[in-house]
Amino acid sequence: MARTVLITGGAGFIGSHLTDELLRHGYRVRVLDALVPQVHGTSGKRPGYLAADAELIKGDVRDAEVVRRALDGVDAVYHLAALVGVGQSMYQIENYTSVNDTGTAVVMEAVARSGSVAKVVVASSMSIYGEGLYRDGNGGLYPEVRREPEQLRRGEWELHNGSSEPLVPIPTPESKTPSLASVYALSKYVQERMALIVGASYGIPVVALRFFNVYGTRQALSNPYTGVLAIFASRLLNDHPPRIFEDGQQQRDFVSVYDVARACRLALEVEQDRARVFNIGSGESRTVLQVLERLSRLLHREELLPEITGTYRAGDIRHCFADIGSARELLGFEPQVRFEAGLAELAEWLKGQIAVDRVLEAHAELSDRGLTI
Repeated sequence: MARTVLITGGAGFIGSHLTDELLRHGYRVRVLDALVPQVHGTSGKRPGYLAADAELIKGDVRDAEVVRRALDGVDAVYHLAALVGVGQSMYQIENYTSVNDTGTAVVMEAVARSGSVAKVVVASSMSIYGEGLYRDGNGGLYPEVRREPEQLRRGEWELHNGSSEPLVPIPTPESKTPSLASVYALSKYVQERMALIVGASYGIPVVALRFFNVYGTRQALSNPYTGVLAIFASRLLNDHPPRIFEDGQQQRDFVSVYDVARACRLALEVEQDRARVFNIGSGESRTVLQVLERLSRLLHREELLPEITGTYRAGDIRHCFADIGSARELLGFEPQVRFEAGLAELAEWLKGQIAVDRVLEAHAELSDRGLTI
């Protein structure tokens, strides 16, 4: 079994928790991270939460020499480094494409040349699905649906079939055809497919994990393009009403970062004879508004009623939540953190944090570019 592991993006939210998980199970961990200011602030210093036993190399995944050094003596690679944010990707097109796609190319080329890497686990995203899987009242499946601008301008958020019958969202399996609705989604699909293609060509096992909405401690609260729970927290901690696109009834799958870190470890340890792709989620759906209401109660900010904007953000989808049957069967993955307990832990951590609220600034960036309807 591989014992020395490199995690690109390992000083971030998911990467630091994965570092803890691997160290607990006897792995040696090296982290490569650019410590970008949008996530880590302007100090450029090692995050205090990153385990002391982990080696940190500060560098960019697009720097071939830095990546080559980081791979020295490494048995396996977790490639988590990426810019994240559906909205921001729609106007920082070159930056997202460069970091996510070119970065993956540099990493995979170095892996192929190393001769020592026995496995790669790459972080993909539920965003590649676009809309999740739907069915109609007769049980017919709709794997490729999308909302038209005219519908969104009327504030008609739900999906219908060609006969104007409402469609019902159901758990989305890995077999659903990708429908790429944002530059971010496109870049994550490129990351996933590039890793799988290079791995197959060089005989290096690759596992791609499609993360759903990951939440937990260490999220970058001052980054207005991070997960929705962190964005809500930033507003609430600053006594500002949270803002919600559309009507708040969008359904998502919120999964604890502890479960995600464990899934990553299982992906490394599973024996495989071919490339694999897995959904990593809780297998449960909740509306965005339900989640906000629970967080508001835990933070004692119930008086800050949400601002329902009634607007659509380019690249957003209506409903998507995970079918995790394959991860259960082939990885032995079972979510262990109940949402109520995970959210309570997050709320307790939030009480000791300072967040710079940049949400309105981010929304203005989108509006000024005509990226909201």
